[in-house]
Amino acid sequence: MELPDFLLHRDPETSKVDYGHAFLIAGAYGRMGCAILAAKACLRSGAGLITCYLPEPCVDAMQIALPEAMVSICPYEESDNTFPKDLNRFAAIGIGPGIGTSDEAYSTMNLLLMEMSDKTPLVIDADAINLLAYNGELLNYLPKNVILTPHEREFDRLWGKKFSSREERLAALPQLADEIGATIVLKGHTTAIASPKHPISFITTGNAGMATAGSGDVLTGIILGLLSQNAMISSNKRLSLHQIAEIGVQIHGKSGEIAAQKQAECTIIASDLIKNLQYAIN
Repeated sequence: MELPDFLLHRDPETSKVDYGHAFLIAGAYGRMGCAILAAKACLRSGAGLITCYLPEPCVDAMQIALPEAMVSICPYEESDNTFPKDLNRFAAIGIGPGIGTSDEAYSTMNLLLMEMSDKTPLVIDADAINLLAYNGELLNYLPKNVILTPHEREFDRLWGKKFSSREERLAALPQLADEIGATIVLKGHTTAIASPKHPISFITTGNAGMATAGSGDVLTGIILGLLSQNAMISSNKRLSLHQIAEIGVQIHGKSGEIAAQKQAECTIIASDLIKNLQYAIN
């Protein structure tokens, strides 16, 4: 698979703003690891800047773990839930890792879908997928440029049925992508990617060592970083969401393969995937 030029070559006469400002809604008290992993992966994948939208008790954890990240504080009160001014100034947005499915998380998800532009690419993962499944009315407000990254149980919740096999899910995957108008990354040993009116792609990189806590958060961050950079190039040269998803999954899996060359598969953790992103891209 050929990598986009923005990952391979950088013009010396550029600055961080040329590689996209990502906005990540992730984490909650006791689940900040999800947000940290996604934010680190986003920057390691080439995004120029990232702002993380976090509850106030979580701010210190992020700023200590990732000083490169900026933080926007989410108020405690649901009625005060507001995003930074001019949400559409961000190149790409990600939501889901570690946010939970509380009323406050629902309010945040709903507000995001109401306020963001159709033009801004969005990646939805983890708890945000569950919020869509539990609150079907939210699906009516999905923007046009959206990638969902469910694992098998999250996919079943979105569909509203527990499938008995991987084969059944693969048969349903293109129909769900068409119905909700989204690119869907069905994670697994062989990850399947479907988009409206597009053949399914299968990505085979990776290994069983990646079946570990936080691996999906890293993938979310990688895709967010790629979307941010892709949004900053001229429209006639931009990759499709399907292509971005393919490249993100490929890099994610390659990072796991490189980790397994250095250590036993059973010892791989999500942070190891981030450490090896630089080698995977090379």
